[in-house]
Amino acid sequence: MKALASPTAIAAVLALSLGANPAFAQDDERTSSAPAEGEERVDDDVHNRQSDYQGNIIVSADGLAQLDILAGTSVFEAEEIQRNLNGQLGEVLAKLPGVSASSFAPGASRPVLRGFQGERVRVLVDGIGTADVSNTSVDHATTIDPLTAERIEVLRGPATLLFGSQAIGGAVNVIDKRIPTRIPDEGFHFDGLAALDTASDLRTAGASVDVPIGEVLVVHFDGTWRETDDLEIPGFQVAPELRAELLEEAAEEEEEGEFEEAEEFREAANQAGFVPNTASESWTVNGGLGVILGESSLGFSVGYYDTNYGIPGRPGAGHHHGEEEGEDEDGEEEGEEIVSIDLQQLRADMRADVFLGDGFFSRLKLRAGFSDYTHTEFEGDEVGTVFDSKGLEARAVLEQNPRGASRGSIGVQFRHRDFFAEGAEAYVPPNLTDQFAVFGLQEFGTGPIQIELAARAEFTSVEDTLNRVSRDFDTLSGALGVIYETDDALRAGVNVSRAERAPSAEELFSNGPHIATQAFEIGDPDLAVESAWGVEGFVRGRIGGAEVSFAVFNQWFDDYIYLTETGLEEDELPVFVYLQQDADYFGLEGEVTLPLFDNGDIGLIADLRGSYIDARLADGSSVPRIPPLSLLGALELQSNAFDLRGEVQWFASQNEVAEFETPTDDFAFVNAVASWRPLASNEHVTLQLAVDNIFNVTGRRHASFTKDFVPLPGRNIRASVRLSF
Repeated sequence: MKALASPTAIAAVLALSLGANPAFAQDDERTSSAPAEGEERVDDDVHNRQSDYQGNIIVSADGLAQLDILAGTSVFEAEEIQRNLNGQLGEVLAKLPGVSASSFAPGASRPVLRGFQGERVRVLVDGIGTADVSNTSVDHATTIDPLTAERIEVLRGPATLLFGSQAIGGAVNVIDKRIPTRIPDEGFHFDGLAALDTASDLRTAGASVDVPIGEVLVVHFDGTWRETDDLEIPGFQVAPELRAELLEEAAEEEEEGEFEEAEEFREAANQAGFVPNTASESWTVNGGLGVILGESSLGFSVGYYDTNYGIPGRPGAGHHHGEEEGEDEDGEEEGEEIVSIDLQQLRADMRADVFLGDGFFSRLKLRAGFSDYTHTEFEGDEVGTVFDSKGLEARAVLEQNPRGASRGSIGVQFRHRDFFAEGAEAYVPPNLTDQFAVFGLQEFGTGPIQIELAARAEFTSVEDTLNRVSRDFDTLSGALGVIYETDDALRAGVNVSRAERAPSAEELFSNGPHIATQAFEIGDPDLAVESAWGVEGFVRGRIGGAEVSFAVFNQWFDDYIYLTETGLEEDELPVFVYLQQDADYFGLEGEVTLPLFDNGDIGLIADLRGSYIDARLADGSSVPRIPPLSLLGALELQSNAFDLRGEVQWFASQNEVAEFETPTDDFAFVNAVASWRPLASNEHVTLQLAVDNIFNVTGRRHASFTKDFVPLPGRNIRASVRLSF
């Protein structure tokens, strides 16, 4: 099935499907206010558990309590995390509208928001960056284990620029309880989650404990462990086009009398049932303490993240480097290496929230984090390349007390990264990045019409310390939103934004082979600032008994930076280069939650989601790796003790591809999940049984660099238990 080509047609289809006639009433408690940060939500009505706060977007980010310039926002809480459990953040969030995943390997998958990934999506831990190097290359894992996350906020829209120009496509903010912000009511508070699955032979468990000491001090500990085997898949590992190439290579080798090489190509073409070298193992341990003094708090934490995961090689693609390409010391041809990554991060964090009284400013919020990160890329048992990165990020925000119709916040932010790579394939030279920013947010109006302003000035220095090349960039970004709110909590608005982003060190200075991505990457030290104008319209809230969230946007980029294949080879690797030209992004995304039946004890809810993106360069070609049209429909039966949910997620084919990029076929996954809360006195104890991809369909994510040889998992049965008391 082919994706619809016309943006207008796509808009009409989604508008009709997401704007279904809401003929049924819904309990008013569904849009009750979210809890203050650190407080537990109490679900007096069973149907509250499904809400993503679409009517009132409540996020924990400083100054963004109900910000409409965040036109597309989703909140994943503990139940949703359990339902979509995965070791990598991108896969956890991939069912949300406007969200896909990089899906490079089971051990490395980062969120893709509105078609943007890498340097255009910031992944945050409680408001500041993860300080890993997952944004620099798709084979690098994020240093977050969702197992102990309290909730995950997915922020899309122009106001995400308050978190940095790297959030031009959006931000994912993971909230954990590493630094306590409240005194538990009980003698100690325990949260735990454990799971098993069949597609990867997953074994995982995580737990956290908060213990009050005296009346003002809370100590926190948490830890996780996760182990998987090679990923099971339906059918052949490689896509049909690649399989045909491998079989053709086998025939040519056989004609030349190279029977051993011919057999290797045939084995690669016929590999089926699992993806070799995709096993992983990881563990984390964290400790923190918080001092809570009335309306103020101060806390610190230290954590360690350790993971080892395989990097699946492109079948039939040998890898060579050294003094004599393609030969070892004895002059014999070198075979394909098994590549794995061993990654560790030591991280320390500080958080302060100071109540300032009734003056002009109400609160001072401070956040800082330091990271010592390293990962080693192994070729077999030999060390290939070691990547080290030390990072520091600090953020201070002053929040205003409301003055009539005006409220807002101002802040400053500093980020430092010292990056060093050593080895045969240190494709990025040692570099330093320093960034200082000033930002502000202001909202005016308490009536049906409100105006919101956001602005950020950034000053960035990027230096190649090996070659003594330095670039300085001054960027300015801003957004203006006009919002209209009806009496029945339906909000609609238009946002206009101007965003600027400085090129990263990888985009500027890369020049060499990268074994994990099996590419020869070349940057451009003369890249200019990337900038974009954007317009976005949204509707969010209630229409009758339904909750609706819908956004349509367009961004016009000047000097858009992108990584593209050239068709050339260097060191027997395909050459990818960073280029710049203008580009246009059009997209729409939406979600509607519609109650079909509710008698007080049992409710039936329909959940419809969809997203579409069309992204083209100025020369008329497609931007690489853009996700296709996707639609999700689900029915969920809810009761006090049981929930049953069935869903179908469909992805259209993607034939609008860049040069040298392969298309992907359409596919649909059918999933089901059953949840049981056996304790009437504690609904936070949940046993869950889920089946993903029930019909064992082959699916490939178009946003993935490895889609031709790393398909999505086959039928997967997962059992999990979540505890909280």
